[in-house]
Amino acid sequence: MIITLLSFKFTKFVVYLQQFFNRSLPVMKIQEAKFAGSSTIVEQKPKEILPEFAFIGRSNVGKSSLINCLCGNSRLAMTSSKPGKTRLVNHFRINGQWYLVDLPGYGYAKASQNDRQKIEDVIRNYLNFSRELKHLFILIDSRHDLTGTDADFIREIGTSDIPFSIIFTKADKMGPVAGAKQMEKCKRSIADRLQFQPHCLASSSETGMGREDILNYIDKLLSEL
Repeated sequence: MIITLLSFKFTKFVVYLQQFFNRSLPVMKIQEAKFAGSSTIVEQKPKEILPEFAFIGRSNVGKSSLINCLCGNSRLAMTSSKPGKTRLVNHFRINGQWYLVDLPGYGYAKASQNDRQKIEDVIRNYLNFSRELKHLFILIDSRHDLTGTDADFIREIGTSDIPFSIIFTKADKMGPVAGAKQMEKCKRSIADRLQFQPHCLASSSETGMGREDILNYIDKLLSEL
């Protein structure tokens, strides 16, 4: 009984320390987020050379909404209830120090074969030839099992030289227990395919969950350049 009580109090103390230190962490401030241009090939990118942090995911994963949430601007990236609207590589200059890059979504089944090939060519051109790309964030819908399209893309990136992380989106749509269980299931699926566990973050564009974690992670990566 005494051991159980001490264990409970210790657990509460650990949780308190985690909450305290999380509040104490400085958060990257997005003071300026400006659209810098669109492109289909890297030669068309903005002329100013800055570190690039790119975001990609299946169509309708909530990428544009997350980008708007991160930048504190609901109109920065185009959002739509119809998937597959982003067809270009869009650069947003953040604080005059780095680019947030919005890549086209992959795996939109309703697009024609010709359109899918054009989108794939745009994505591959950027990933293969952008020398300024420092990190790729792959967005996964936290509510569902890992799809074959996601698994194939993650496996391909995992065998490349591109540093990447996973961001689970829409993490507010399930209860905390069910949501955590589903994300752990996806993490295991990813680790099984890669033979390692990439860095993972959870987010919600509606509640702002994960915003500070993502921005602080980018800030950390910037400091290591």
